[in-house]
Amino acid sequence: MKLKQFLPLCMFLSALVAPAGTDACNHDYREISNLARMNRGVYGIRSMADGAHYTVIENNNIVRYLYAEKTEGERLLPPTVKNLPITDYTFSPDEKSILIASGATQIYRHSYTTDYRLFAGGKLRKALPEAKDPRDASFSPDGRLIIYSDHNDLYVTEVATGMTRRVTDDGEWNKIINGTTDWVYEEEFGFTKAYAVSPDSRKLAYLRFDESEVPMMEFMRFDNQLYNKAFSYKYPKAGDANSIVELWVYDLTTGKKERIDTGTETDQYIARLGFTPDNRLWYHRLNRRQNLFDMMLCEPNGAQRVIYHEGGEQYVERIEDQTVTFIDNDRFIVRQEEKTGYMHLYLYSAKNGSCLRQITRGEWEVTQVVGHDDKRVWYLSTETSPLRRNLYSIRFDGKDKCRLTQGEGFYSIAPSKGMKYYISTFSNATTPNRVEICDGKGKVVRLLQENKPLQEELARTNRPHKEFFTFTTERGDQLNAWMLKPADFDPSKKYPVLLTQYSGPGSQQVQDRWSVDWEDALVRHGYIVVCTDGRGTGFRGEAFKKQTYGRLGFLETEDQISFAKYMQRQSYVDADRIGIYGWSFGGFMALSCSFKGMGLFRMAIAVAPVTSWRYYDTIYTEIYNDLPQYNAAGYDDNSPVQFANLFDDEKTSLLIIHGTADDNVHLQNTMEVTRALNRYNKQYDMMIYPDQNHSMMPDDRHNIRQKMIDYTLEHL
Repeated sequence: MKLKQFLPLCMFLSALVAPAGTDACNHDYREISNLARMNRGVYGIRSMADGAHYTVIENNNIVRYLYAEKTEGERLLPPTVKNLPITDYTFSPDEKSILIASGATQIYRHSYTTDYRLFAGGKLRKALPEAKDPRDASFSPDGRLIIYSDHNDLYVTEVATGMTRRVTDDGEWNKIINGTTDWVYEEEFGFTKAYAVSPDSRKLAYLRFDESEVPMMEFMRFDNQLYNKAFSYKYPKAGDANSIVELWVYDLTTGKKERIDTGTETDQYIARLGFTPDNRLWYHRLNRRQNLFDMMLCEPNGAQRVIYHEGGEQYVERIEDQTVTFIDNDRFIVRQEEKTGYMHLYLYSAKNGSCLRQITRGEWEVTQVVGHDDKRVWYLSTETSPLRRNLYSIRFDGKDKCRLTQGEGFYSIAPSKGMKYYISTFSNATTPNRVEICDGKGKVVRLLQENKPLQEELARTNRPHKEFFTFTTERGDQLNAWMLKPADFDPSKKYPVLLTQYSGPGSQQVQDRWSVDWEDALVRHGYIVVCTDGRGTGFRGEAFKKQTYGRLGFLETEDQISFAKYMQRQSYVDADRIGIYGWSFGGFMALSCSFKGMGLFRMAIAVAPVTSWRYYDTIYTEIYNDLPQYNAAGYDDNSPVQFANLFDDEKTSLLIIHGTADDNVHLQNTMEVTRALNRYNKQYDMMIYPDQNHSMMPDDRHNIRQKMIDYTLEHL
């Protein structure tokens, strides 16, 4: 469950732009939106196979650059294709052809159908001549085939001839899915392409989802039509039936299909699949409660064995692409926290499933495996501070650790093949993006972007920046926080304060990186904005994060209320003017705090809030709260619906906002909490956004933020 909308690059960038024609009353958020656009970076980076070149999308073309020296860049597409909108692109293995995704029709948060074109031999042609609504297309490792999904079935097209084979034929909407994921896998496991091809291009492994028994969810689509229509899809809520997921292998030479035995348990998750460098199939198997994880390896003779097992008292941290990274035919790296209580790297052998050694160690966390060669691994970690990220390199034996980035702030890294070079993007609270190319040892090769115009604008307007601090709750918990004060802050005056927060398990809002959002507009109007990461948030070790298990929302609400009371005690704060805001999980928290605060907060804004974890999906909810069949109190006792009677509407102004097409946190959540508020004759305000999803896309990202600015100025 994440607020951030994952979209094709061109759609994301366009969403940052304020709609044309907005009037003068929208000046506040327009200014913030302009600042966000000015913070430029380098996007759509692809490293080429030689590790010496990279490509990006520029002016609707794919441009190739050298890492090592500044050049004009080589445009790989001719001017004749300038009217073809590029959503995404993939090179063939020999890099002589390019598979281009053009346009996007969104399905859910990560998924979309598109029109695929193939650029080869200087010509552009339709890549999939028989496809209707293709998605998730990719080349086979030998470059001869393109595999794709269409209407819940898998297909294989020969690049040379365009001839297409149908791999599966039982795909059906809201029933059977082949080769792509169902809604809950897409949302919570974060992938949509549910197939993999062996390195020798002989085997195609794929997942088959049978969602026949998954309950149906519906919401209305209005779309400016005379008669509205219901949109129906399968959405498993906590405790209900999931899809039954099977693993199949299709022989690309003979056409034979074989189902892989994944065990007797059908109520489980297969969170990833793939092949080792020597063509052995592997898959990740996770039980329904998500506290037992097995890495399974399939041998050529049909035998299977566990090469890695992890069990957690509460749960195993969310499975993702970097949970396991293969180095060669035998060695693989695991990123896990169970052994020491902090997320670290371990080297394992596939021969006998043994741990060869711990690679990293300390009371800090590895947040990302960036790359590796045959001797070393490059990774980002919190070693200098939980609020920061730096790049390190270390040998597999745990020796010769090198810190490669020297800035005090937040780095993101785009590596080249073989880690010959990398592109680093750095920022901190006072510095917008600085993008550099470095070699594998950390030496700066050249500067790509330093955002001087933005820096000059920030200096000209004297915009304040985040100040980081810690505070201790009355229970003795020390929490990280930041504060934004007006530029003309006077400690002898009294200021209203807005708490902004998310608070979800493993999340982090208190980071030393540059960003702006709608709350920054309030600072110009004389407000203080603050944020804290309470218990249950991430990057401070397993014990800090997992203490909220089974009582989602209870400790988190305590911490935000404690933070509000802490701010009230500051001499420069108007104790009667404390507000709170949150979106998604943060919306759940804004409601919980405003109800349990019983007048502590002058104002609260809850956007797309969960109001009962019984209404949310299986994978996210059950990993943190167990199944409701076993932990009913953990669901009901902390639901804002259950304590709406505590809301003091005479002291607190409440705004609840939701989109009617939110397929993630359904409008049902807002309807049920407002039903409860109505029952107790409580007054509140609402904004409903027709046909907008969880991120208020596709139309109203700007409108909602200006609304929240205006509401805060009026009621806080």
